[in-house]
Amino acid sequence: MNDDIKSAFEIAMEKIAALDEVTPEDKLKWKFTPEGEQVALRYFKDGQDMAPAISHFPKEAQPFVRTGAEEVLLSNIQLPATETIQQRNKEALEGMPAVKTDKNATNKLLNQMKQILEHYSDQGAEQRKQAFEQLKQQYEAKLKKAVSKQLGSKTEGDLGISVETLPQFQEEWRRVTAQMDDQYLKLLDEFKKELRKIK
Repeated sequence: MNDDIKSAFEIAMEKIAALDEVTPEDKLKWKFTPEGEQVALRYFKDGQDMAPAISHFPKEAQPFVRTGAEEVLLSNIQLPATETIQQRNKEALEGMPAVKTDKNATNKLLNQMKQILEHYSDQGAEQRKQAFEQLKQQYEAKLKKAVSKQLGSKTEGDLGISVETLPQFQEEWRRVTAQMDDQYLKLLDEFKKELRKIK
């Protein structure tokens, strides 16, 4: 009966033995992708130029270094809800050509991404402002109607209640903004997928 019971170590060793042989490419990937991530982090932190940093790695390792740096850059491109995020986006977009060999295709796609991000900041901000005011007016009208019904008379003027503080309003506003942002996020994700395809 003891022959059927295996230790966790024995089970792990069997699983490792069942794995395919680790290729030299796997080893390069495991070693140099994190190195590329560090290159991109130094770019953000210290402003280090990535192209020369990548060129210091062995030729066979550079694609993995580029991939690691690219993933850090892409993860830092977000909808520019704040000035800090806008600045981070700018840095990430400016750094991207350093990790790509096809500069023309990269720059073309980056320009399209910039347009989407600028649209979000400019027209998107105006759309969000209008949607907020519209939602606020709807909730104020609902509140007046509810108060009038409760009191049995028509209520005119300001009720002295800020509808923006109501949990129902805040929940609805989060839903509306998430829906608006979702359109931009889908576009941004598509651009990121396309960027990953460019060498």
